[in-house]
Amino acid sequence: MASKLIVVIPCYNEQEVLPETSKRLVVKMASLVQKGLISDDSRVLLVNDGSKDRTWEMITELHEQNPLFDGVKLSRNRGHQNALLAGLMTAKDRCDISISMDADLQDDMDAMDRFIEEYNKGCDIVYGVRNKRDTDTVFKRQTALMFYRLMKGLGVDITYNHADYRLMSNRALRALSEFKEVNLFLRGMAPLVGFQSGTVTYDRSERFAGESKYPFKKMLAFAIDGITSFSVKPLRLITTVGVVIFIISLFMLLYALISWISGKTVIGWTSTLASIWMIGGIQLLSLGIIGEYIGKIYHETKQRPRFIIERYLNEKNDDPVVDHH
Repeated sequence: MASKLIVVIPCYNEQEVLPETSKRLVVKMASLVQKGLISDDSRVLLVNDGSKDRTWEMITELHEQNPLFDGVKLSRNRGHQNALLAGLMTAKDRCDISISMDADLQDDMDAMDRFIEEYNKGCDIVYGVRNKRDTDTVFKRQTALMFYRLMKGLGVDITYNHADYRLMSNRALRALSEFKEVNLFLRGMAPLVGFQSGTVTYDRSERFAGESKYPFKKMLAFAIDGITSFSVKPLRLITTVGVVIFIISLFMLLYALISWISGKTVIGWTSTLASIWMIGGIQLLSLGIIGEYIGKIYHETKQRPRFIIERYLNEKNDDPVVDHH
């Protein structure tokens, strides 16, 4: 029997691209049903992440015109990762498999066939991996490479050139629901689920319309979240730096005592000033890193909901629904 698929798509101000995305999804889902890869009750779940344009109105219209489309409206903007999780947790009890992707048509929909084939071979998680990054600027390519290398160096299990285009089985979704952290980095959380996984490579296209929702500032914040959520090595690095500076200070103390005993003491203004600035800078940097981790602890201990669903449009119930997670 073919599996029921729910395609989860977070949407934030996507009114320019949503009409084309929905058209291509209708064709793709029909093709997958015709091939016998998915059941005919499969759905596309569009998650409105507090959009300020007509995105939710368009989702509502799509739902009314075609039963293929379901919609979830979050009570306010919660960010891409929370919106994606909201969609996955909504789909968890209603599907056999889910595929998450962005609305901008950069992810190749034809890769879905191979995703499902890998699932049928026994994989609970299938990662979509980009063949190349020709559509990115040189700066973005280099910073992405640095990010992945840094994450690997810090001991984080992460798939290179994988964003959030992935398949997860119902079993994997239920396991993911056991992760309760507020600071989400799903690219790092999916490998922690375990189970058998596979990869599918594809060519990523340029954004069809609209603007990227990840400018440099958000990309930097996303990278910091990923590092501090999955590795304590920066804290250990602070300890290492502290030990090294302490050892150097012992040698400097010994040198100063020998110079004083031998009567060769010379007032070194430059070296004194440089050492003060260096140690002061290291201390402030260390406090900043520690502060990042304390901030993470602060958010986790409050245990506020990661998202609140204001309304859920599906084939059985169009009434407003409030859901906390």
